[in-house]
Amino acid sequence: MAYEIPVTQARAELADLINRVVYGGERVVVTRHGKPLVALVSAADLERLDALDALEASAGEQVVSSVSAVREVASAPRGRQRFGIAAEHRGADPS
Repeated sequence: MAYEIPVTQARAELADLINRVVYGGERVVVTRHGKPLVALVSAADLERLDALDALEASAGEQVVSSVSAVREVASAPRGRQRFGIAAEHRGADPS
């Protein structure tokens, strides 16, 4: 869980907050009127977030590529769709 602090207090305690993040491994959320505004995270956390973003983007590109590769197959005539293969053989005259 992240430590929350109002922006006015964060201004006054910035050096201490940086130490908490770097040496204490904490995440600090700076709030304004009780709503999250920004977060202070370590450089290692930021690298992990960047790697995750890149992985998600790559996965999204693969999905788009796969969908683009799918082509529309012509469907069978309506009668064949309804009765399947048997409809083909019924129509054939054995004589």
